[in-house]
Amino acid sequence: MTSSTTNLTDEPLDVIAVGSHPDDVEVACGGTLAKLAASGYRVGIVDLTDGEPTPFSDGPEARMKEAQAAAEVLGVAVRVQLDLPNRRLFDCFEHRIELAKVFRRYRPRIVIGFGDKTPMASPDHFQTMLITDAAVFYSRLSKWDAYFDGLPVHKIERQLYFRLAIEPMTLAGNPYHFLIDIGATLDKKIASMQCYESQFAHKHAMDERIRAAAVMTGSIAGIAAAEVFAAARPFAAGDLVSAVGL
Repeated sequence: MTSSTTNLTDEPLDVIAVGSHPDDVEVACGGTLAKLAASGYRVGIVDLTDGEPTPFSDGPEARMKEAQAAAEVLGVAVRVQLDLPNRRLFDCFEHRIELAKVFRRYRPRIVIGFGDKTPMASPDHFQTMLITDAAVFYSRLSKWDAYFDGLPVHKIERQLYFRLAIEPMTLAGNPYHFLIDIGATLDKKIASMQCYESQFAHKHAMDERIRAAAVMTGSIAGIAAAEVFAAARPFAAGDLVSAVGL
């Protein structure tokens, strides 16, 4: 699933989740995306790179098929791959612009992405956080049309941060955390990850580790399973009862 280039803008998405590599988003928030899609929201995923090379993959085409299969499991409407350089991904002006173009084309209300470094994992993740932060800002800037292929300005209403499922439960220094109940979609999250045989088949008990992380996260709120997010800025709810999950 890739972006269309035939129209100035495509049908808007409600939510876009941004990862460095195919499988990042599934590990981080696949349960939430599946829940949104099942509720009728239009969900998109952007992979900044193709994730290649990796030791157990047959190459970019095989990895793309895995990513498409995972998107179908989650019910994702659009998956975009920007083909930025894996392992050599850096926050720079050109990369910010490429992601901001996607935001202007698909006009999401919410963008979700990395919220911190992931020590001993790919440094691409932190670079993706920096690129995403900048692209959210660039998407709304007027009087800069020459860089955006004629795509109109778009202001994103909410920016959220995820963390990888097996990373620490909270993002250091961010007080605006909340949980999403994924009890009904945890199996879809696991199934989407299983599409990435090249990434997870050789890793011992990965399915069980991801399931356990979701169950542990949910347990602190007395629910079966959850994913945790942090807001880039605080936001207000209009109704106290629904805001506290009742």
